[in-house]
Amino acid sequence: MQRQLPYVIRHALPQDVPGARRLILDTFYREFGYGYVPDWHADVVDLQGHYLDHPRHALLVAVHAKEVVATTALHSTGPVHPPHPREVAERYPSGTTAQLVRVYVRAEHRRHGLARELVHRARAFAAAEGGYRRLYLHTNTAIPGAEAFWRSLAEEVHDARPTGEHGPGVATVHFEIPLHRPARTRPGADSRATSGPARASVG
Repeated sequence: MQRQLPYVIRHALPQDVPGARRLILDTFYREFGYGYVPDWHADVVDLQGHYLDHPRHALLVAVHAKEVVATTALHSTGPVHPPHPREVAERYPSGTTAQLVRVYVRAEHRRHGLARELVHRARAFAAAEGGYRRLYLHTNTAIPGAEAFWRSLAEEVHDARPTGEHGPGVATVHFEIPLHRPARTRPGADSRATSGPARASVG
């Protein structure tokens, strides 16, 4: 029998918001190196309003010993041109596109399957919501492990590394996760995470 790890994965509660914000901001500053950028990160200022209070949006968290140690979020705004390519923005319009963002795991809690499980939960939410047709994300492949992780779950739709759409140091690749395939994980409101690799970054 596999030993269960002490993680609870759930849709965020109001009391989770400060910890989720702290984790997200720590990722911006300590791992990405560019800190908070208002044009990219406006949702982080009001996680409650942007995700918890919006019926079509979601913020999911993994909690360990009352601390938020991993996050994943989903909202209904598609990629914008510019900086993203026009064809990507046209393929993923706001309203019918579920965009996956803020897939972050604290370094000491990686390799327990948290990012993968959170993404599966977010995908299940998008598929059940009814108004979404596609699940889209883009990631900075300069972050170690990010590209391999997303290629194990998603399909590449545009490689923007030759154009450097976000500037130096950001190697963006755009992906889509098939929305209406059977989920790979057992659904449930809360669960314990099982072991496995987890390393992901979506801004």
